[in-house]
Amino acid sequence: MDTASSVPKPDIIYQDEPGVLRQAAAEDFSLHIVPPTWRSSRFSLAMAWFGLMSAMFWVVVGSTVALSVGTVDTLIGIALSTVVYGVLCNVAARFAARSGTNVALFSRAVFGQVGATFAALLFGVTITYYAIAEGTIVAIALQDYFGGPMSLWYFIVCCYSAPLVMRGVRTWLDRINGVLLPLYVLGLIACVIWAIVTHGYSNNWLTHLPAKSADMGVPGWWFAFTVYMGVWVVVMMTWDVARFGRKEDAVANGNTSFGIPFYVVTLLINGAVGIFIAETIPIVGPLSETSAIIGIVALMGPFGVLLVWVSQTRINTINFYLSSTNMQNFFARAFKISLPRTVWVAIMSVVIFLVMLTNVFGYLLQTLQFQGVIIVAWVGVAMTHVGWCYLRGIKADMLEFRPGRVPLVNPGGLGAWVVASAVGCLLLVFGGSFGGIWAPPITLAIAVVIYAASLGIARANWFIVERPHDPRSEVDDPWTARIRCSHCAQAYIAHEMDRDPSFRHEPICLACASDRREFLLAARAEARTYAGRCEPVMLGSRRSSAT
Repeated sequence: MDTASSVPKPDIIYQDEPGVLRQAAAEDFSLHIVPPTWRSSRFSLAMAWFGLMSAMFWVVVGSTVALSVGTVDTLIGIALSTVVYGVLCNVAARFAARSGTNVALFSRAVFGQVGATFAALLFGVTITYYAIAEGTIVAIALQDYFGGPMSLWYFIVCCYSAPLVMRGVRTWLDRINGVLLPLYVLGLIACVIWAIVTHGYSNNWLTHLPAKSADMGVPGWWFAFTVYMGVWVVVMMTWDVARFGRKEDAVANGNTSFGIPFYVVTLLINGAVGIFIAETIPIVGPLSETSAIIGIVALMGPFGVLLVWVSQTRINTINFYLSSTNMQNFFARAFKISLPRTVWVAIMSVVIFLVMLTNVFGYLLQTLQFQGVIIVAWVGVAMTHVGWCYLRGIKADMLEFRPGRVPLVNPGGLGAWVVASAVGCLLLVFGGSFGGIWAPPITLAIAVVIYAASLGIARANWFIVERPHDPRSEVDDPWTARIRCSHCAQAYIAHEMDRDPSFRHEPICLACASDRREFLLAARAEARTYAGRCEPVMLGSRRSSAT
């Protein structure tokens, strides 16, 4: 055992305590590692995740791209995106399930504590924007059919959305989305049939070409592919949801629920339906999310309203949930403000309502374009790190993410992310049409190349702060043994526990360690003292396999 005689003996148990489970029912271990006992079955996880499938965004973005490059090129670009999304999310889902980490914790291992804090903020803000956009779509449909001031419908949408995510993935999101899934599938099929019955069928939608061909300097299918690169935030979403999957289901979940089959439906089928609807249903004015929704409501009446409500409620359960968890993570890490996730649901609902009152679509898409390239850079670094771990034989379940045992900054990871993001944003600002198309792929290439090169010269202290008295080595199995935290008095799996040098080396859990400044300062001081007294750790060893 890696303890000295002066270190207090840990209080070890091998089951979840009732108090921890009651808290987890709402918190979903949002500031902790998900223990094996709280993981979801394959069906439960799929039902929670499949809410993403029904977003009207996927229906409309396909038809919008087709206006610029035509149906054939759009479908080719979507098909390529389907493969890429499936591969990336498959990898992310497997690693998340095996490590138990969310985006914030994984980012701590790759970028250091500073980079991880920004990652949580970026993810939280981006998902909040999507929650605003999807919620606005519901409000538009309701106002178009029932009338009344738009602000009232904004308020109603936020009021009914918040309670749906007060409980977590395992205890509620899987159930509500499982109930609504058949309604969405039947509604979308009914919409297509209704459009054919009302307006007739023609194969012209398959050969549609833009009225005026724009000189983009690239093939139309490549333009379509880069548009979908701007929504790689889905990889981050995958990470935060897939961590609830069982380790033994990691491969199956990655291949199906988060893999190519899922994106065949989400991207390809939804995109094709969007193109068909746009070519079949007469819509006044230029195509946009607003006019498309109004067209569906005009076609189907109350059934159209129901379809829009079902589709957007399903996706917004995920949006509101991830918005609350990531903003909770950011404020807990950056400002040491620890509030329950349910409180953050209420806070973010107010924020979403207030932003809805502005001209949302007037600036939303441009903002998301910049955030998109930053997220593409994150994905590039993350996937490179996962690949490096695989090549080095470093297991995901030994990832080091504990705040007292990772550095403030990982120069390789954070440097690659910052440089690639800066180049991408500059391309968007000064690159004109070239920058708009090439910013995402160029950003990705730079992130991968810089981080891969940095791994060739990486030092162990980029990833791990060496300190004594590791609770992971004090138990037979750190994933099943629980150790009681001396600060919150709750018992969590030893895999996330540390020793507090500012408090007699008593055990401390992940959440308390992240919140206590005195612990972080004492841990740094202990690491400096300990640095010359231990043998160098080789990357890929058991202690450093966290990297």
